[in-house]
Amino acid sequence: MTTYREIFGNREFRALFAGNAASVSGKTIQMLALSALVYASTGSPLLSALAFLGGLLPQALGALTLLAYADRVRPRGFLAAWDLAKAVAAVVLATGVLPVWGMLLLIMAFGAVDALSGGVRNAIIVDVLPGGFVLGRATLNVSVGAMQILGFATGGTMIATLGPHRALAVAAALIAVSALVTFTGLRTRAPRATGRAGVAATWHGNRTLFANRSTRAILLASWVPNGLIVGAEAMYVPYAGDLAAVLFVAAAAGMLAGDLVIGRFMPAAVLDRFITPLQALLAVPYLVFFLHPGPVVGSVAVFVASFGYAGTLGLQQRLVDRTPDNLRGQALGLDSSGRMTFQAVGASAVDVVAEATGAAIAMTVAGLASLAVTALLRPQLRPSARSSSVIAEPADAGARIP
Repeated sequence: MTTYREIFGNREFRALFAGNAASVSGKTIQMLALSALVYASTGSPLLSALAFLGGLLPQALGALTLLAYADRVRPRGFLAAWDLAKAVAAVVLATGVLPVWGMLLLIMAFGAVDALSGGVRNAIIVDVLPGGFVLGRATLNVSVGAMQILGFATGGTMIATLGPHRALAVAAALIAVSALVTFTGLRTRAPRATGRAGVAATWHGNRTLFANRSTRAILLASWVPNGLIVGAEAMYVPYAGDLAAVLFVAAAAGMLAGDLVIGRFMPAAVLDRFITPLQALLAVPYLVFFLHPGPVVGSVAVFVASFGYAGTLGLQQRLVDRTPDNLRGQALGLDSSGRMTFQAVGASAVDVVAEATGAAIAMTVAGLASLAVTALLRPQLRPSARSSSVIAEPADAGARIP
């Protein structure tokens, strides 16, 4: 078992961890400040929400057009340069020179490339921590949650005391720190793949991943059951009203506990056998909402369910095992952007159900649907099917793509 002492004894992982923490906190403050700025300028809740989530929405477009670059760039240079570009964009937003539509277009354009940067960042964990991907990924997950909480808390305070423009300047500084830490902390690595990138190469790689039965099942299992449960989480406010915060805290605590316990104490071979049980755990507790439980029982159910998100760690490890080195960045980027897309799809679908049935029944339906998808994918996710499911690595995959 890899330990926290081992991964934090690795200089490159410390740089990844610190850079990711600074970037996430800066981006969280930026999202909050930009949303407040747009609302103050327009008075429109819709435009304010678009400013908050606009950087997430275009990630599906980036996954369809840009992901081939994830294996064709030098990770250190790309990640540092991308953080620097995001810091410059935050400075531009802080100056207030752009109209509202210009600010929205800017963050959406950057959001499309974030799908690519996620693939590069996730793939380099494999290189930095050979044999320690699960704990490394789990540790970064924990830092993301912690930095988002810290970013929202400090961002709200800064907006109230300094105003949104100065808060955006602070966000720019934090993201610039991420660029510096990443560039000085990582060593130079050659790209994983050669040849031309672009839309054609991205489509070719995505088709290769979906043509393989095993990787297709991994991606679907990562996207659909989780997305449906995120849809159930979107019902906390209409279900619990003023007590919704209790459910949100329970969900965050359960996810944190899953990453800490599974990432640190469950060996990779054992986790591989527990992927389906963990995904079932993600859904089953939501069936209790059919009985309209109170906040105590509901928060316990949500905590237990959110522990099941740790099954994603096993799915990501399988994806690393199944894909060749020259397709790994694209595979992990597709996994990440697909999960975000299906979270939006799941929230929209459950919202439609709630309009007809109410929040409690909609949450129950989301749990049943998630459980059904997990059951359907179970035969393709059995550990016994591993050996014949690895994608073959071409001698030069990128060079064959026009």
